[in-house]
Amino acid sequence: MEVKEESDETSQNDQQWQPLLKYRQIADAEQQTPLQKAISQTFQSTAHLANLLPTGSVLAFQLLSPIFSNQGQCDTISRSMTAVLVALCGISCFILCFTDSFRDGNGKVCYGLATIRGLWVIDGSATISPELAEGFQLKFIDFLHAFLSILVFAAVALFDQNVVTCFYPAPSEEMKELLTSLPVGIGVICSMLFIVFPTKRHGIGFPLSAL
Repeated sequence: MEVKEESDETSQNDQQWQPLLKYRQIADAEQQTPLQKAISQTFQSTAHLANLLPTGSVLAFQLLSPIFSNQGQCDTISRSMTAVLVALCGISCFILCFTDSFRDGNGKVCYGLATIRGLWVIDGSATISPELAEGFQLKFIDFLHAFLSILVFAAVALFDQNVVTCFYPAPSEEMKELLTSLPVGIGVICSMLFIVFPTKRHGIGFPLSAL
């Protein structure tokens, strides 16, 4: 009987604590400042922004940024190396937007670079007919996507705390707000433009078509 009474008391205590825990979680969420909420939302959107960029460039940046920046503890050399890394990855995002792919007669995926005259095949062993190559000509939307890719990569770089700490070790409150709100705005606007102006290219580092 004593055991039963103790179990009843324990269940009553659990029932009393459960709503308190819920209220406590709600209170903690309400106590977050707008800046903290924005930071949490920006980290959640990093993966979505990375999907708009070439996979290789994003992986290289995410892998090398903590090494080159010394995890945010930068001196002159590491700051220069980090700047070079950001520049090279941004350039690669720009150039890879002009690449495209096709399948040869054996079903092998071959890549090429879009030009004014058509597709310049990078893989020398593959050939493409002139008629088919003309369908891969450069278009205005390619330059738009390349420009947007640079902006999106800049937003991804601003999400990286190692890079931000490297270049802004002691930012002011105004700079903190700018570094938090700017990548969010870039991500939202560029994501909308990518949806409004989609591309049919499947270049290097981008998902391949099922055909």
